Amino acid sequence: MTDEAIIQLYFDRDEQAIAESDGKYGGFCRYLADNILRNREDAEECVNDTWLTAWNRIPPTRPERLKAFFGRITRDLSIDRWRHDRAQKRYDGAELLLSELEDCVPSPQNVEETAELRELTAAIDRWLGGLEPDERAAFVRRYWYGEPVKDLAEHFAASPNQMAQRLRRLRLRLREALEAEGVAI
Repeated sequence: MTDEAIIQLYFDRDEQAIAESDGKYGGFCRYLADNILRNREDAEECVNDTWLTAWNRIPPTRPERLKAFFGRITRDLSIDRWRHDRAQKRYDGAELLLSELEDCVPSPQNVEETAELRELTAAIDRWLGGLEPDERAAFVRRYWYGEPVKDLAEHFAASPNQMAQRLRRLRLRLREALEAEGVAI
């Protein structure tokens, strides 16, 4: 089923929209949630919550890219779940992932003071667009999909230490690019 047909099911308030969404994008959303949470049950719950959130947002929202729309919802729900769980017990997997970007992406309070969120997003998009395809893939797979460094190293035929250094250099380049555009870090 096409994305437009799935969106129309949501607008028609047809519950088949959820089944179609799960059939087409459920695996993607589970993969994303599991990379962040590292717990299948919690990941499954976040994916189910994704469909509920989508049901409540469509309409009035008409997503341009359904996969990205579901991915964003799943990622946000998973990070919220991770933060909730982290408040009760320590888990460094996602904490490490988020802390790696801390030094090169400004905090939300700083973003409001120095630039609109759209400007920051545009600057990051421009920076990503200037990267070699392998560099862009590694960065996005690590910081959007939350893939472990070990898995990335395997995919890019590098040692985990080499991959970690490659990612560190990419983060430094991102920081430099954002600072050059006037974004306060």
